[in-house]
Amino acid sequence: MDQILSRREASEAVQDYGWRFLLGTLQTSVPVDSLTQAIGLAAGAVAVCGDDADRHLRVDVRPDRAVFALQSSDQAAVTGRDVELARLISATADESGFLTEPEIGTAAPHSVQLVEIAIDALDIAGIRPFWKAVLGYTDEAGADGPEAPLVDPVWQGPAIWFQQMDRARPQRNRIHFDICVPHDEAPRRIETALAAGGRLVSATRAPAFWVLADLEGNEVCVTTWQGRDG
Repeated sequence: MDQILSRREASEAVQDYGWRFLLGTLQTSVPVDSLTQAIGLAAGAVAVCGDDADRHLRVDVRPDRAVFALQSSDQAAVTGRDVELARLISATADESGFLTEPEIGTAAPHSVQLVEIAIDALDIAGIRPFWKAVLGYTDEAGADGPEAPLVDPVWQGPAIWFQQMDRARPQRNRIHFDICVPHDEAPRRIETALAAGGRLVSATRAPAFWVLADLEGNEVCVTTWQGRDG
């Protein structure tokens, strides 16, 4: 049950439960009508996870939704136990009259997503301590070395990672956003962004990521878990 799953294994294992695999976590968002309902769902999830709740489960409760994330904190990855917990949480939500299935193709802005900020750098080791200090961030669990991503220890801000450059690029923005979305929501997100005035810069690495830009050339990557294995 504690075996680490590949990206594909994790994604396919929870697809039918309404969960999605994003950057080493399983996530789902459950619409609710009140904060009381969200807290009730969170309490049910903690109960069904039992002793594993503290090591696997994170919950964000709001008046309109409860967002659940699962990852083994011991291994900083998705394991078979996380998949089992996702199934149990979905079953508990269903018994309470709530669904974990994302509302793809509806008016909802998105089901779940994670935002990262990528910083181009010639000397990652030189600038990384500054960003770690000014943001109050910590090293990403399970990541070692001077190029390890930085994360918000209380999960309120986007992760920061550093892209090694071989030379300065003064005509290119040095910071860009990575928007990690469920693989089956990526086409709609890209279509919406292009219709809003964006342009497709590159799709050569799709479906791992597409590079988009606004009218002034500021870039953003829409990313998924696909196309990253092997």
